[in-house]
Amino acid sequence: MGKGGEKGGESGEPEAQIRFYTWEEIQKHNLRTDKWLVIERKVYNVTKWAYRHPGGQRVISHCAGEDATDAFQAFHINPTLVQKFLKPLLIGELAPGEPSQDRDKNSQLVEDFRTLRKTAEDMNLFRANPLFFSLYLGHIIAMEVLAWLMVSYFGTGWITTLILACILTASQAQAGWLQHDFGHLSVFKKSSWNHIVHKFVIGHLKGASANWWNHRHFQHHAKPNIFKKDPDVNMLHILVLGDTQPVEYGKKKLKYLPYNHQHEYFFLIFPPLLIPVYFQIQIISTMIRRRFWADLAWAISYYMRYFITYIPFYGVLGSLSLLTFVRFLESHWFVWVTQMNHIPMEIDCEKHRDWLSSQVAATCNIEQSFFNDWFTGHLNFQIEHHLFPTMPRHNFWKVKPLVKSLCAKYGVQYEEKPLGKAFIDIVGSLKKSGDLWLDAYLHK
Repeated sequence: MGKGGEKGGESGEPEAQIRFYTWEEIQKHNLRTDKWLVIERKVYNVTKWAYRHPGGQRVISHCAGEDATDAFQAFHINPTLVQKFLKPLLIGELAPGEPSQDRDKNSQLVEDFRTLRKTAEDMNLFRANPLFFSLYLGHIIAMEVLAWLMVSYFGTGWITTLILACILTASQAQAGWLQHDFGHLSVFKKSSWNHIVHKFVIGHLKGASANWWNHRHFQHHAKPNIFKKDPDVNMLHILVLGDTQPVEYGKKKLKYLPYNHQHEYFFLIFPPLLIPVYFQIQIISTMIRRRFWADLAWAISYYMRYFITYIPFYGVLGSLSLLTFVRFLESHWFVWVTQMNHIPMEIDCEKHRDWLSSQVAATCNIEQSFFNDWFTGHLNFQIEHHLFPTMPRHNFWKVKPLVKSLCAKYGVQYEEKPLGKAFIDIVGSLKKSGDLWLDAYLHK
């Protein structure tokens, strides 16, 4: 049970009683119907609030029963404003004898990381450059206009259509990276402005849902590469990932697919089908099932604009075929870029690490170049992005030396590799996991 105590005000009169809790007790409250979490030593009961959480109830549930201070700081651009929502949820504090971090985490590492974050704030690295994002949006719109001009002046021949499809693919991919910026609240100082432009970019420029993306992607950031918490490693039995899942499947004699060949059928299933099939079905069904009507309206505006633009040239069937081909090309781009930072890294069950260690274990960087920055939407700085998701991407290179120094101090592996090797490592990692599955399936 929590222990009670009283604080006296300056007048000497007793204030409301404060309850104190131990980590042992707090960690029991990590159930679906009973969620507590700790932020800056204060204990909050978020059981009912979780369903009203703007980022989705699952992401806040993933932090139940543990210290969520660094996650809270990472996801909110104005923590002081958010405190007004937390105040009614406050039920007590950590007992005076309890450490600030749960599960024997390295308190000095945690404090040093928070000092690093404060240093980044003092360097104004969380302040966006409006010109950068304006030019970025401009170059996306320019590609859309260029595609229309091409088909208007050169007709619908095969060569023109192929070039047009590549231009539209680049536009869609870059719009995907831009919506990612607004979704992470890294452009404007006010959350509401980021949310509005996010809906425009992901809805009107891409035909997708902001709420669907938020609820899915924030889980990935809170618990990257953690089974049952990160939806990006939920492969629906199509792939087995990491070192432990393949062995578990093998021991249980689970063989939904021949996983020892997953590094081969990956090329046929994952890159070509993720966006045009799986994501499309999931987005549309989520918007309708969860009644995201505003998102649905934005998505409809995208499809209206697209078909009004291209039906006069290609007809209904031709326009639909062109759109499918663009989604097919974009899906390859998206899969290789997003998976090169995560699939080759550690993928396992929850280990309750500190924020720095958990994020770096699940991510790696790709060497910087102008092309790599553009091609990946600066996700070649995946480590810095995961540590500071609200930091504008054009500042990642500035905080990178500080992060590397801190990792070196505590022996946390900071991995960086060339783009080509990153692609190869995806296939190599899948082959390794498949071999582990086969060995366990046959011999354990």
